Amino acid sequence: MDFDYNLPIYLQVARSIKVQVVSGRIRPGEKLPSNLELAMEYKINPNTVQRVYRELEAQGVTFTRRGIGTFVTEDGAIVDRLKKEMSSELIGAFLREMKALGFSTKEVMDALNTAQT
Repeated sequence: MDFDYNLPIYLQVARSIKVQVVSGRIRPGEKLPSNLELAMEYKINPNTVQRVYRELEAQGVTFTRRGIGTFVTEDGAIVDRLKKEMSSELIGAFLREMKALGFSTKEVMDALNTAQT
């Protein structure tokens, strides 16, 4: 993973995991890698992994079973909420960029309609 050094690494890794959860690549109830395994996978410090897992747990995306590991929530409503939040962020960023380029709302809609065909 190529990191954007303008954003904390733990947030970028947490987002990467959330994308995998929302897209179904990581299934509800699935056990996530250990701190060391995830640190090696992303080439980050194990302390950063702890922060990633704390962040995901605070958002309700994961839960921890002491001595066993960290697991993805089985609550579909949380995954649906996360998917909606992430899509809103992407759409908002896209619209801001298009407006910055001088596109009107109509031009953005026309461009989207053209891109779909």
